[in-house]
Amino acid sequence: MAKKTKQEKGAASKTWTTLPYHRTWLLAQASALFDFFERELIDPAGGFHVLDDAGRAVVAPKPPREIYITTRMVHCFAIARLLGRPGAERFIDQGMRYLWEHHRDTKNGGYFWGVDDDGPTDPLKQAYGHAFVLLAGASAKLVDHPDADRLLADAGEVIRTRFWEAEPGASAEEFTADWQPIDTYRGQNSNMHLTEAMMAAFEATGDRSWLDMAEGVASLIIGRKARENNWRVAEHFNLAWELEPEYSNGDIFRPYGTTPGHSLEWTRLCLQLWELGGRRLDWLPEAAVALFDCAVAEGWDSEKGGFFYTLDWSQKPRMRNKLWWPAAEGIGAASFLNAIDGAPKYEDWYRRIWDFVADQLIDRENGGWRTEPAGAASPLFPARTDLYHALQACLIPLLPTSGSITRGLTTVGLS
Repeated sequence: MAKKTKQEKGAASKTWTTLPYHRTWLLAQASALFDFFERELIDPAGGFHVLDDAGRAVVAPKPPREIYITTRMVHCFAIARLLGRPGAERFIDQGMRYLWEHHRDTKNGGYFWGVDDDGPTDPLKQAYGHAFVLLAGASAKLVDHPDADRLLADAGEVIRTRFWEAEPGASAEEFTADWQPIDTYRGQNSNMHLTEAMMAAFEATGDRSWLDMAEGVASLIIGRKARENNWRVAEHFNLAWELEPEYSNGDIFRPYGTTPGHSLEWTRLCLQLWELGGRRLDWLPEAAVALFDCAVAEGWDSEKGGFFYTLDWSQKPRMRNKLWWPAAEGIGAASFLNAIDGAPKYEDWYRRIWDFVADQLIDRENGGWRTEPAGAASPLFPARTDLYHALQACLIPLLPTSGSITRGLTTVGLS
């Protein structure tokens, strides 16, 4: 990626992320998110409650605890601990205990997707869920949690021995509770989050093999498959990693078509991977620029703002929902590109996306972020289950691009 000119450096001094007020505002938003979730998140029976739009625990009926929520909360409250937020340890302890005592399958190994007070509600072993177990373990290790090493070791062994497929350099998708293959489906979403988690595991342990595996996944899904698809990130593949363009199983995590939010997420991950690997792989920043340009050109609603959830194969909106998480990932992507590249368009996009979030998603009455703009027809998420995306959007712009949020807070902190 080209060095900044003197003119570009001068412009960079006027970016929002250099302004003390904006930096203070970002931290205040992060604090408000913690305030919203902390009130009723802890379930005395174990694990974490799902919260409604007012931040109240959903208890009648009580939804099962899904592993991606448990693990993301551990990760987020590890970030809170690194920020110096009092009381964060209680939430880390709650999640770590529940992962080990309830989500973990003591008979067959691995971690159940869904559990409740009586046992598994969804016993499948999903790569997506295991990616976040690895991330939770890595984040817990950076705050010296006493159970972090055993969780990292256990999750790492399961990923390496059960999910990892050396020939394509990527992960299988899912298995039954006793590790029988379910089908030949291969998905980019789970592998994208494994890339994130593998980088975190490398940061936490120094084990270079995690970084090598992350680079392999990125090479397959972005360097080959997205490049072949004009820098649109395809979601669904078969056993041979051939695109399955008509795949759709009705699962919100496996939608038809392409998902601009994932292109934005990969934009940041590619740049982080490039930095973490010593800027060796020049194709990564080139891919990041192409992914971002394609996502904002095709996925952004130029009339009302926000990113469409999915596009069809003619690049027309298919699911028109404006979810919170693509906006959050767009902020992280624009922030990384602005810091590394410095082209004025990235500052423009950073401000544009934050304006949409401030106007449409920050809930000033109840706290936190809405999952979609108020009054959205047929919202996809009935409750507030996620702290992870919004929190990271608030903190990524405050930290160096040389690693994850936890690495940044551990090594340099905030200034």
